[in-house]
Amino acid sequence: MASDKVINVTDSSFESTVINGGLPCLVDFWAPWCGPCKAIGPVIDQLADEFDGKVKIAKMNVDENPETPGKFSIRAIPTLILFKNGEKLDMITGAVGKGQLVALLNKAV
Repeated sequence: MASDKVINVTDSSFESTVINGGLPCLVDFWAPWCGPCKAIGPVIDQLADEFDGKVKIAKMNVDENPETPGKFSIRAIPTLILFKNGEKLDMITGAVGKGQLVALLNKAV
């Protein structure tokens, strides 16, 4: 079940939501046709619930929003980028386990 705490961001909302959004933010760059993206979707939803109030979790469809992935040189999906204070803190490419994502998020809190 998808979490209502996951924010869908677009090229136009990226700066206000992620860069100037206050809390650290993990952005999942994905596409509907991407198998590994679908595989980590439930983990992303769990993290949104577990880190609610500490880290924002956002998803960006790279097919619908080409500008932002281009700015961050995203060449493969899923790519997850952790932002803190408007800066890129860390990045993971590929479907990884929940433990690795929790460790990533703990860097920001």
